[in-house]
Amino acid sequence: MVVTTTVRLSVASGCIPDVNLPHEYDATPADALEELLARLQRRAWADSDELRCAEPGHPDGHVCMTPPEGEAAFDALRRALVERYGRARNLARDGAVDPYVTDLTGRPLLTPFGDRVVGMRGWSHGGRWIGLGAVRDPFGVRPVLVVAEGRSAAAELPEGATWLGGVLATTGRDLAGPRHAVDWPAVEQRLGTALPADYKQLAEVFGEGAFDGYLRLYVPDPDGRGSDGRGPDGRGPDGRGPDGRGSDLAGKAFRLAEHVRAHGGALWEPYEVYPAPGGLLQWGDTEQADTSYWLTEGRDPDRWPIVAVEDDFASWVRFDGTISEFLYRLLTDRHHPFSTARYFDRHWFESYGEGDGDPGGDSGGDPDSDPEPTG
Repeated sequence: MVVTTTVRLSVASGCIPDVNLPHEYDATPADALEELLARLQRRAWADSDELRCAEPGHPDGHVCMTPPEGEAAFDALRRALVERYGRARNLARDGAVDPYVTDLTGRPLLTPFGDRVVGMRGWSHGGRWIGLGAVRDPFGVRPVLVVAEGRSAAAELPEGATWLGGVLATTGRDLAGPRHAVDWPAVEQRLGTALPADYKQLAEVFGEGAFDGYLRLYVPDPDGRGSDGRGPDGRGPDGRGPDGRGSDLAGKAFRLAEHVRAHGGALWEPYEVYPAPGGLLQWGDTEQADTSYWLTEGRDPDRWPIVAVEDDFASWVRFDGTISEFLYRLLTDRHHPFSTARYFDRHWFESYGEGDGDPGGDSGGDPDSDPEPTG
């Protein structure tokens, strides 16, 4: 038997829904949440309708949607957004706006509310921003759910910018937020090789996740031991090899090496797989099973070329440049063999994990520390 609960979506709060809904309707809380998420998903893609908010005094470029009332419903929505879109960027907390926020990092979510913002989390997705938070009005504090236009930064890079700077600008990130701290000496000891400096900075800034929700970046676990707690030789107390769970760079490398030892490496020919001298060290993959590697030839990891191949392993592509240059061109160059620029005009990084982030960042912090509006 399905128990039906009345869910109130208030329009009296001043946040006008983007579609016509009755002030009150009967639905299970789960059904109401799924309906709201479906409408939100349609709004979040940059090629959908132009965003024009019906709330008086609000500028174009965003739409206010009506979140369900009540702490439990608000928290359920927040958790659903984290599950779907990854870790959020905290744009404001306790009435204090992140001083580093820009148009590229979520300010369009704050603009409609001015100094009335109490708290706001933001997710970048599909070229637009999704925001969930709370604002003050004459009746107190109310919840808000906002979709706002993103901004393409690829054409706005200052002359002389680094490749990493290009990736940051294109995805709306910056260097001001908390880092994905990594014990690099432990990671490099575990792997038995130094790693490119460019990659280490990229991994610290972005952490675990995927560019355009498509290309997953492998990053080391923070303590360098891997998610399975294995030591520098990649083995645990039982003597068994690592399983390479998650996106741990070293764990993935050990898992691939074990696969080659057990089944042969014909799939990767004409290359060998690390730790063979000059072998392939994988740093990423895509949702379509394309894979990207460093070719670990030579003693200087900063000069390692990148090779990538589609899921059929039929045609290898070599790229003589850093991982940041590879990613920047993937995001902005329609002629790049693995380009996402053919499909998206704006780009983002989808962070993985449950954390909601400290102000200005995308990881850590107490996910329940922002003021939660009550219905």
